[in-house]
Amino acid sequence: MKKILIAVAFAFISHVGFAQDEAFKKDVLKVIEMSGAANQMKSAKDQILQMVPKEKQAAFIVEFDATLPALYDKLAKIYMDEYSKEDIKAMLTFYDSPVGKKINDKAGVILEKSQAAGQEWGQGLQGMMMKYMQQ
Repeated sequence: MKKILIAVAFAFISHVGFAQDEAFKKDVLKVIEMSGAANQMKSAKDQILQMVPKEKQAAFIVEFDATLPALYDKLAKIYMDEYSKEDIKAMLTFYDSPVGKKINDKAGVILEKSQAAGQEWGQGLQGMMMKYMQQ
């Protein structure tokens, strides 16, 4: 009887813990979305789409979009390892603010401009590297 009671208690605790982890993961996924990650993925998709022939773009979009849930699950795991539930709640509050919403709205534009700045910097760096690599 004692073993059955312990098993039932363990099952209940596991179920409650799992439900709490799922709620935490749901909040983390919301933070990922609100932080602009979805806009960044859209921007990346749009950039790649320019290299895909028109007749294959619809199929590419379907396949690309199908990869996103697995990516977001991996990102959620990282966030859950690095941030507490309280941290995530604070992030949700921030991203629900006007400035947080602006960050989300501008994430794609910021990504594009940052990539362009990085490319320009990298081109300048190449010249400098060549100067120092010559003997």
